[in-house]
Amino acid sequence: MSIRRVFSFGGGVQSVACLVLAAQGRIDFDTFLFANVGEDSEDPRTLDYFRQYAKPYADAHGLRLEELHRTRRDGSTETIYGRLTREDSRSIGIPVRMANGAPGRRSCTLDFKIKVVGKWLKQHGASAVAPAVVGIGISVDEIQRANSHRSEPYEQITYPLLDLGLRRIDCHRVIRSAGLPVPPKSSCWFCPYRRPETWREMRRTAPDLFAKSCQLEGLLNERRDMLGKDHVYLTRFAKPLDQAIPDGWDTLPFDDWDADGLCDSGRCFT
Repeated sequence: MSIRRVFSFGGGVQSVACLVLAAQGRIDFDTFLFANVGEDSEDPRTLDYFRQYAKPYADAHGLRLEELHRTRRDGSTETIYGRLTREDSRSIGIPVRMANGAPGRRSCTLDFKIKVVGKWLKQHGASAVAPAVVGIGISVDEIQRANSHRSEPYEQITYPLLDLGLRRIDCHRVIRSAGLPVPPKSSCWFCPYRRPETWREMRRTAPDLFAKSCQLEGLLNERRDMLGKDHVYLTRFAKPLDQAIPDGWDTLPFDDWDADGLCDSGRCFT
């Protein structure tokens, strides 16, 4: 079967709004692809929302919402967290912060989002000669994230929320109008692009997950010590996570920090 129009579903506010808009006939997509980067990697709230609300809503409105995974040649599933914690792993691949606060090089979005969706598209007939139209959920208030020129050869990127002139707050209204709760922002639970207040909320409401993030940061630095490399961090504050986001932090002096706080591909955080 050849499919020519799909939506790259991130599991967050903009993607769910586009799911509703498709059900309402306001945008022309009936196939939505959710590249799950790992049961051990995705924010558990995103996975809960996907299964409790998004998938049933899609099924009820005749929309195809398919969950994809990165698979190895032997057929096993690979996850981002699994790659990071693999005993022989030396590369990091997520945008950890270097000692100067700058993000490191990353491959997570390419390997676990773009390539996974791309593999599915090519299996369903997309090619450089006949590219598929791929919708991305970037809203007007995040227009700087639109990067059509970064399309892969087998895809033609389009931004339906920009075409409709909708902002993130408008997406909230669209979702609520369908009787759905507003989903949390999607991302890996350990993503270094998370804003400080998001880390603070995690420490307060999901202390076990916050502790696991601290352990992951520690593991990465143990390996860097063995390689004679500088430490890296999950925030830009050049200190361990449990110090950068102390318990009981009541003020948010960095609340306006978002200059480079989101992956500009639009494949995550939507």
